[in-house]
Amino acid sequence: MAHRLALTTVVATFVLILFGGLVTNTGAALAVPDWPTTFGYTMFTYPWSQMVGGIFYEHSHRLLGSLVGLLTLALAAALWREGGRLRALGLVMVGAVVAQGVLGGLRVVLLRDTLAIVHGCLAQAFFALAVAAALLTSATHRLPVQGIDPTLRALTLTATGLVYVQIVFGALITHAGWIVLHLLGGAAVFVFVPMVTARLRRTHDAIATPVAGALTLLLGLQLLLGVGSFVTRFTSVWIPGGQLTMLTLPVTHRLVASLILGAAVITAVRVLTTGRPERATAVRPRPSLRLVRG
Repeated sequence: MAHRLALTTVVATFVLILFGGLVTNTGAALAVPDWPTTFGYTMFTYPWSQMVGGIFYEHSHRLLGSLVGLLTLALAAALWREGGRLRALGLVMVGAVVAQGVLGGLRVVLLRDTLAIVHGCLAQAFFALAVAAALLTSATHRLPVQGIDPTLRALTLTATGLVYVQIVFGALITHAGWIVLHLLGGAAVFVFVPMVTARLRRTHDAIATPVAGALTLLLGLQLLLGVGSFVTRFTSVWIPGGQLTMLTLPVTHRLVASLILGAAVITAVRVLTTGRPERATAVRPRPSLRLVRG
């Protein structure tokens, strides 16, 4: 039950990130000027017939956010029954989704671009938490680990951190036009992460090896999308497709960034939560019976 809820939360959050990208890149962020209401209506009673243009993207984003919030509460309840670190993870996810909803609303009310940056970055962090929950509740994660040595713990954590920092730099481009940091971060990711994935592919682990291979492919795709997004925004070079291409490239770039982060999180969680030494339990010798002839 918990695993199915976690997977559903991952998919719903991914769709929510998609609509967040559409809201940002279509300029629909302030299409609905009030919050938590929508033009005076409660969020769930706003007429579907009036959801046109930017209102469709913005209000759909709010509805999807509510769905993710409900899924997170259900998942946290399921994880609570599991106890231990899963219980703590569920509580963290609830706190994150509540904070994310408040940040999204304050972005509308206060009209601060800084809040939009934090809102976008927290969305990716929440997606990473949902991916971790899906992995930790899966049957596959219980398979014995293979070929992972202790040095990979620091490497996978560093790779995941680099990917997330690069996502933050990407948000700074979107909302503030800061490109230098993103270029430097991209160079670090594309040099360091492939080295880590090469190590992971050699482990032949049931989870780490295929995910590392997928991560390598995603990095190649992301490089192409990044170049395309840069060309459409910062140059006058003609690209076929016009406005549709200018919308599709950055939104897809953001989605692939989410997938890269999710894959990096899977490798890090796999490495960190397997191969832990078990507590030694003292085994008492069984009393031996000896026959004594009388």
